[in-house]
Amino acid sequence: MQAHTEEHHIVPKRVYALVFVTLIILTWVTAWVSTVDLGRMNIYVALSIAVFKATLVVLFFMHVKYGSRLTKLIVCSGILWLMLLLFITMSDIWTRGWIGVPGR
Repeated sequence: MQAHTEEHHIVPKRVYALVFVTLIILTWVTAWVSTVDLGRMNIYVALSIAVFKATLVVLFFMHVKYGSRLTKLIVCSGILWLMLLLFITMSDIWTRGWIGVPGR
């Protein structure tokens, strides 16, 4: 029987501080962008910043960056599942006009 050994990656506090400061700055950028009129692009800019912030949280604070391949597979599977569900929901909304159902 093999002994199960796990390697623990110790993340320096400097990395956590840098990620935290980056998240704070991006929060300020999000608030600032909300005051700028970009037309239809406002939602895309805000969502892009939010996705980047969520990625930082998942990678560093949830330790996925230093996790096993199984952990990364589980996270990617969850993201793909969310994208599939959002696509199915949006395809319903996008095609409602085809059958005369008001949905926009």
